[in-house]
Amino acid sequence: MTQTLSRNTFLLGLGLAVLSSAAIAHAAVTDPTVKARMQGMKDIRTHYAIMGDMVKGKTEFDAAAAQAAMAELAIEAENIPALFADPAADPESEAKPAIWDNMDDFAQKADALYAAAMAADTSSLDGARASMKQIGMTCKACHDDYKD
Repeated sequence: MTQTLSRNTFLLGLGLAVLSSAAIAHAAVTDPTVKARMQGMKDIRTHYAIMGDMVKGKTEFDAAAAQAAMAELAIEAENIPALFADPAADPESEAKPAIWDNMDDFAQKADALYAAAMAADTSSLDGARASMKQIGMTCKACHDDYKD
């Protein structure tokens, strides 16, 4: 159990660290389409972090707040394909051109994030922990292929 908890905590922390790097890139972006994409990803990170902080013990577990965060994350995830419909470019963008070469796969990965957020068990800390792991894996699957 301790090893699993430590591994899950590590994966959660890694996911949050990767997501937080986007904040640095935002400042130099000039293209409005790219800015909107980056804001969408930032919003996802914000909602992910709400439940993540609960899982890591930084904040007290609150089932209603966790449920609200996952509902908002699902809304943002549902918007991902629309945010990337235009292949606008910006030197600070972290989006790989492969997105537009593989839009169907990219959209399926966004759908997987939506499904994971909708299925998140926010009724208990253990359920939230397992859900965060699943959500983190969907983020990683997309970022591995489509994010610089």
